[in-house]
Amino acid sequence: MRKRLLLPLLASAALTGVVALAPTASAEADPPGCGKEFFCIYAGEGQTGQLLVKSQHSWTGSVSGRSVFNNGIPYPDADHIQLTWTYQGATYGQCLHYNPGPGTYKLDFAEGVTFTGAKWRGEC
Repeated sequence: MRKRLLLPLLASAALTGVVALAPTASAEADPPGCGKEFFCIYAGEGQTGQLLVKSQHSWTGSVSGRSVFNNGIPYPDADHIQLTWTYQGATYGQCLHYNPGPGTYKLDFAEGVTFTGAKWRGEC
């Protein structure tokens, strides 16, 4: 009888050990040229191609690109980005969390998007 109880207990203990050793979520590696505390816009999808904008401060302008990355750090009321862009005559916006989330911290865009602003802000 003791062997029947011992086997499930050993299996449970082994599983608990595996779960305890599982890694926690961590930040994604910095994209090329975009270190911590920066928001960046890239010419290519997936944070590739030329780095078009790299800013530690809120930014306004007009630049065509294909991807963005918020590599900010936790900071009260200034670690998320309110991104604005235009596409085919309409204006859009979205709040981006900082890497690693939770939530969206990077985006890819269709060709023809023009970014017009990135304002540091608090929670989305």
